Amino acid sequence: MVETASALWINSVFAEFDAAVTIAIHRLYDIGGGFFTPLFEFISILGKGGAFLIVLSLLLTLYKPTRRFGTAMCLGLLLGALVTNCCLKIVIARARPYTDESSIYYRFWQLVGMHTESDKSFPSGHTTAAFGACTPVFLIGKKKWSWTALLFGVLMGVARIYLCVHFPSDVVAGFLVGMLAGCTAVIIAAKLPAKWYEMDFFKRKAGAHECSD
Repeated sequence: MVETASALWINSVFAEFDAAVTIAIHRLYDIGGGFFTPLFEFISILGKGGAFLIVLSLLLTLYKPTRRFGTAMCLGLLLGALVTNCCLKIVIARARPYTDESSIYYRFWQLVGMHTESDKSFPSGHTTAAFGACTPVFLIGKKKWSWTALLFGVLMGVARIYLCVHFPSDVVAGFLVGMLAGCTAVIIAAKLPAKWYEMDFFKRKAGAHECSD
């Protein structure tokens, strides 16, 4: 496979960083004897295609009390997907770490189940989606509990590195794009008409179910 100049540059500049972080995270495999593998597989599934986060954000949007969260999450997911999946992945076209059979990534990948992905590696789409959706929750929600949303994003990034479907630099890039998308989404959501947040999709018309004389 012939890689783009951008992909080769990223591979070169972040080679030591990617290797060091991947080795450090894969110590979890040695410590847990594979215990963490199903956990990270489950977390990774939650970010597959952004489906779980999309459904969650749409459900939150339907209900008036949570519409601000849902609206900002939807916007964050949309903006993140446009930048990552529709632009950067296509332009940079970085190969997945497990495609190099002579690398440490390939050996780690074999240990944790040999999961494969169909698209390119940079940035991490899962991480972009996680932070694109969860950053608005953190910014809008009460900090006493909203920080847990960011924890989900961090765990998503760790899961993708652990499963060796992404380089750490892919995850960092996904984090940056997702955070920027999430912050932008909060700004846009705040400027939407108040009427949008006051609508009640489940309100029944008065007398609609009353028996007629």
